[in-house]
Amino acid sequence: MGNRSYAILGLAAPAVLFVTIAACILASPWFRWEANALSDFGHATKSSVAPVFNLGMMLTGLIMLLYALLSMRGHAKKAAYSLMFSGFALQLVGTFNETFGRLHWYVSVIFFLAVMVTTIVYGIEKKSVLALIGLIAAVPWILYYSGIIQVGVAVPETLTALAVTPWIVSSAVKINRHNE
Repeated sequence: MGNRSYAILGLAAPAVLFVTIAACILASPWFRWEANALSDFGHATKSSVAPVFNLGMMLTGLIMLLYALLSMRGHAKKAAYSLMFSGFALQLVGTFNETFGRLHWYVSVIFFLAVMVTTIVYGIEKKSVLALIGLIAAVPWILYYSGIIQVGVAVPETLTALAVTPWIVSSAVKINRHNE
């Protein structure tokens, strides 16, 4: 299988992520955007959807890693290595869920920083305006941690995912077209 065959993974990763989050939201009437983190879904003893959420994070991270390794390296080598690390960090988020306390917080911060660094690397490496626009994902985090907005951390988490998804999908489409 060539790069084109694996480019589909660049579409699959965000699909798995968003389907997982949507399923967890629909199955969790207690979830509130103004009070919760997405990781609250993954708390192994407090959430009935923990297996779905944690598996979804681990699977999404694995797909990201495989996409970067098997397809993206030929398109954007530096960004691919950074995306591999981001995918691994997302797997850690699902592995070390909220029951691990502070460790979960650390791996979550590592993941979100890694995905922002990956966005910057891709934006510079490919001169991608779409990726650089994705850096707007930093704004909700700044507003959240400065106390300017009073929402649950799920809001900046989700906005980050929505901001970086377009360049990942675009890279997969470009790889697919290039290898036709």
